[in-house]
Amino acid sequence: MNELLTSFLSAIGFAWWAEITTDNPRCVYYFGPFLSEKEAKSHQSGYVEDLEREGATSIKVSIKRCKPSNLTIYDEKVDGGFNPMSRVLSSQY
Repeated sequence: MNELLTSFLSAIGFAWWAEITTDNPRCVYYFGPFLSEKEAKSHQSGYVEDLEREGATSIKVSIKRCKPSNLTIYDEKVDGGFNPMSRVLSSQY
């Protein structure tokens, strides 16, 4: 039941998301959706730990209601060629 409600809230932009920005690489990641702000906050430390293990620095977390169109936003022009997908894929082997 919670998944159905979360999907509905996500579709209308009322679900909660953890927006995590990093300076190195310069990325914005969205993790969610969540039914409540409390639920999103309870998961944020795991996301931060994963990014720290991958070498990300200057990690900032914001819990917000939104409807992200992309779950990872990376500006290659600013960052000089880092490919966030290669890190994600390399950690799965």
